Amino acid sequence: MPKNNGRQFKTVVIGVSTGGVSALKLLLGALPADYPLPILIVAHITPDADDGLAVLLNTLCAIRVKEADEGEPIKPGTVYLAPANYHLLLERGGTLALSIDPPVNFARPSVDVLFESAAEVYGPALIGIILTGAGSDGSTGLLKIHQQGGLTIVQNPADAEMGAMPSSALQLLKADHVTELHEIPGLLLRLAPRKP
Repeated sequence: MPKNNGRQFKTVVIGVSTGGVSALKLLLGALPADYPLPILIVAHITPDADDGLAVLLNTLCAIRVKEADEGEPIKPGTVYLAPANYHLLLERGGTLALSIDPPVNFARPSVDVLFESAAEVYGPALIGIILTGAGSDGSTGLLKIHQQGGLTIVQNPADAEMGAMPSSALQLLKADHVTELHEIPGLLLRLAPRKP
């Protein structure tokens, strides 16, 4: 049983890199259209990419998937993907911001930038997830979520197409859940607020 200690979670943030398309298809494809939390995702994509990943996932998944827009308020049952070549941040009041600040960990968008901004806003009401990927982006951001009392989930490196990002995160912190990808949707459903 997931340990949420009676916490009411408000938002999910996910970081993914190499192997991310198939991982996101599986994870998001298993969530219902009325999943009650907003989900914010940084996936490492080429700087000149269009919104094709968001369009593809929206076609395949019951839950709504879109590219994040500047100043957009986050809503339940919606997945927001960072646009190519923009950092995605969460601001107080639950609105999105896009930034062209320099790359962090050689990446723009950077998982760390999203995770750290979301941890400042939501603290213990945040769920942070690191999935398959090369490099170490997201590790310090997930640590920040952990330090702020949020819940941390890391894909088992042995289950990941590329285990470097999950392994790097696990070197920095003891995640609340280290699990295989196919188990994460069920975990998110159990952690979500109960419908009245």
